[in-house]
Amino acid sequence: MLFNSVDFIFFFLPVALLGYYCLGHFQHRAAAAWLCVASLVFYGWWNPPFVILLVGSIVFNYFISRALIASSETPRRQGLLLFCGISANIFALLYFKYLFPLLGFAKSLGLLNADYGSVILPLGISFFTFTQIGYLIDVKAELAKERSFLNYSLFVVFFPHLIAGPIMHHKEMMPQFAESETYKFRIENISVGLTFFVIGLAKKVLLADRIAPWAESGFASPGDLELFASWGAVLTYSLQLYFDFSGYSDMAIGLAKMFGVRFPLNFDSPYKSRSIIEFWQNWHMTLTRYLNLYLYNPIALAITRLRMSKGLSAGKAATSTLEGFAGLVITPTLLTMVLAGVWHGAGLQFLIFGLLHAFYLVVNHGWRIFGPRLDNYSSRLISTATYGSSVLLTYLAVLIAQIFFRADSTSDAFTLISGLLGAHGVESLHWSFDQSSAVLKQPLVIACLFGIVWLFPNAHQIMGKYSPALAKPHPMKSRFFSWRPSIAWGIVTAVVFFLCVVMLQNTAKFLYFQF
Repeated sequence: MLFNSVDFIFFFLPVALLGYYCLGHFQHRAAAAWLCVASLVFYGWWNPPFVILLVGSIVFNYFISRALIASSETPRRQGLLLFCGISANIFALLYFKYLFPLLGFAKSLGLLNADYGSVILPLGISFFTFTQIGYLIDVKAELAKERSFLNYSLFVVFFPHLIAGPIMHHKEMMPQFAESETYKFRIENISVGLTFFVIGLAKKVLLADRIAPWAESGFASPGDLELFASWGAVLTYSLQLYFDFSGYSDMAIGLAKMFGVRFPLNFDSPYKSRSIIEFWQNWHMTLTRYLNLYLYNPIALAITRLRMSKGLSAGKAATSTLEGFAGLVITPTLLTMVLAGVWHGAGLQFLIFGLLHAFYLVVNHGWRIFGPRLDNYSSRLISTATYGSSVLLTYLAVLIAQIFFRADSTSDAFTLISGLLGAHGVESLHWSFDQSSAVLKQPLVIACLFGIVWLFPNAHQIMGKYSPALAKPHPMKSRFFSWRPSIAWGIVTAVVFFLCVVMLQNTAKFLYFQF
């Protein structure tokens, strides 16, 4: 079931809300159980048999977490339990997501002769698997001691984040599910949540889906694209991904708010970033947090301890030396981003995607540490003069990596990049008036969408102090873009919602569903 479908908006969501608040009026545990069942129905709507996999994963990880708590006095046993729990989760992920693509790759190299077929990838398996692995790690570290199976299940299956994130942390969610106030009906939860949901729905239905055919046709035949067509395909996909993913994130936050729950902000105008470090702080923010908590920081800590055992410096000053920078910055960054790239898919293009971002981040960190120092006056002057170029350079770096992220193969990606450089020729500029109208449509649409991306506030900024996200409010100075509970804003929301409903006949899956 899709957030941008008639079934979800006019059937599932109203029924889920009605049952939730009716039961919550009498007993909040009954409301939590209702929400768990509703979330399983939501998940099973796509492929019912995979509900068994999801429930099995929850039961297994819950009992591993209880065993970890019970073994807190025996560290060796606890370490073995954690290893078994993580291994089982990764095994399931490897089987469904990586095994058959890797077998197909081996066959293409002539290493295997048999045809091993394929398997359907369960929706959201990466998200609910990573969520539970993080929980098990925190249980061992005595950062989580949740004993309620109901609250744990709801933490995993709550449908707004189940399929494509955000990747939740138990400290944010479980206290909310344990609080009886969460289950009480409040009209402001519906008003704010619905507004946030409609903003996300508009991004998906009115923007991302409208330009999707241009991106799909371009990436389907990259060898046929000349200079301008290559740029058109790449820029269109970049914008499609932006509005599709930010739209989903806004819809998830809005839906959670309707149920009295607040989600962390997952998308904060990343294309406005002035560096690749800032980009990862604003793009898929909960994934970045997860990677830092459970990959980058443990790797960096292990390297720090190794250096200290050898009598080497390991503080901030150590990174200012080439040897220290290589060990404390390059190594954890490279390992983390390679794993982040492979997490998105089994193809070689995803490995290159991760390597590119690792390279970008290392260069960015290196510039911060080894780059020239400027006094405050010069720094402010140069910052003002180069803001636009910094944003543009960051975006172009991201754009190149996105080509590998989207391409069906590495050869397609390199073919498209060569097209960007004019290797496939340049279109003729001698068109008739009718031809010019058709050809100029795509550039004009792209320019308008970049205007929205770079010049307009995002949903979190528009909502200001009313934002349902677990993040510091960023209220707008202009009242024109500042949301407030009023008849005028109600009419605007209703009009946008109506336009979205009219376009729902051409619903499309969210791009991140494939991960």
